[in-house]
Amino acid sequence: MIDLKLLRDDPEALRASQRARGEDPGAVDALLAADESRREAVGRADTLRAEQRQLGKKIGQARGDERTELLVYGKELAAQVKAAEAAQAEADEGLTAAQRALPNLVIDGVPAGGEDDYVVLEHVGTPREFDFPVRDHVELLESLGGLDSERGAKVAGARFYFLTGIGAQLQLALLTMAMNKAIAAGFTMMIPPVLVKPEIMEGTGFLGAHAAEVYRLRDDDLYLVGTSEVPLAGYHSGEILDLSAGPKRYAGWSTCFRREAGSYGKDTRGIIRVHQFDKIEMFSYCPPDDAEAEHQRLLGWEREMLAAVDVPYRVIDTAAGDLGASAARKFDCEGWVPSQGRYRELSSTSNCTTFQARRLNVRYRDGDGRNQVVATLNGTLATTRWIVAILENHQRPDGSVTVPAQLRPFLGQDVLTPV
Repeated sequence: MIDLKLLRDDPEALRASQRARGEDPGAVDALLAADESRREAVGRADTLRAEQRQLGKKIGQARGDERTELLVYGKELAAQVKAAEAAQAEADEGLTAAQRALPNLVIDGVPAGGEDDYVVLEHVGTPREFDFPVRDHVELLESLGGLDSERGAKVAGARFYFLTGIGAQLQLALLTMAMNKAIAAGFTMMIPPVLVKPEIMEGTGFLGAHAAEVYRLRDDDLYLVGTSEVPLAGYHSGEILDLSAGPKRYAGWSTCFRREAGSYGKDTRGIIRVHQFDKIEMFSYCPPDDAEAEHQRLLGWEREMLAAVDVPYRVIDTAAGDLGASAARKFDCEGWVPSQGRYRELSSTSNCTTFQARRLNVRYRDGDGRNQVVATLNGTLATTRWIVAILENHQRPDGSVTVPAQLRPFLGQDVLTPV
């Protein structure tokens, strides 16, 4: 949710942000109009209520005909107050709707444009040259006895799967390694609910343009989360935090659910784009002035995990039009996938500034003891999709796979061999 002070002080910054996202700058003007209407409605209601209080005092002191006249006017004034309060309530709703329709203000320097307008910031590692035919992750997993997509579709439908045997072990080992790294970095581990109330899903910004991607349980009025960012953002909703000792950092291990609406025909093979997967997600609450530095810290922890699995990757600065509503800036780490000959997203980290916290009413006390809105940030530390890059980059001519050194203690194997 956009800070109304920013709106009033610098609406052109918000218009520029909308243009960078490829969205309508007129939404800013609609919000300005809604803000003005609401202020006028509040002013009128306050004026009438003040007059009503004064009239009450006069009635208490009046006698005879004067009292009768004042009582008659009092009824008229009460009707005006009621109408003014109804108009104020309507203006409040209009302002909230206009405010929620506007995505976050992008940070200066974010590339303008859409999905293909990202900027590559860095390449890390060199893609391996193979002297044998490269197998994709599906071939490798199936030969290792680690994946059953056919029965996954039989049980749950397209884009569902069973990780079996070593596939299940590999995911658990990967996420356990990520969990240990998060704990070592000072994160509090969390296993959050994967069902949340509408106000929490709405508060994190996932019920706007991308609402079609979210699973909803209408009978219970709950939503299945696509990332533990959602329950972790709601964890402190309505609270005032003590950040005197530094940011509050949580790492959520959860199953995630995405409808993948609009992606029909894309990545239907394997476990790259599926309806259900597991993930460890970092989440930070910090003062807004520290948010950009915290964003770099989250990116640094993602880099450490990628180094641990020894996968070549690149870091991109995502273009404004490819940001979600809540993100002011997002960095993606894309791992090299040999069978596709290209980089694919493995992790991302977003700075949501105060956008989510303002919706969820999460604040902190600053050095002067005043309550201020916090900034929230998130970042993926590991997810099921990483198995794709690990297997393909470390495959051997006979279909076996070398396990990255840092992953071996968690998996208990140095080499995975076909069954």
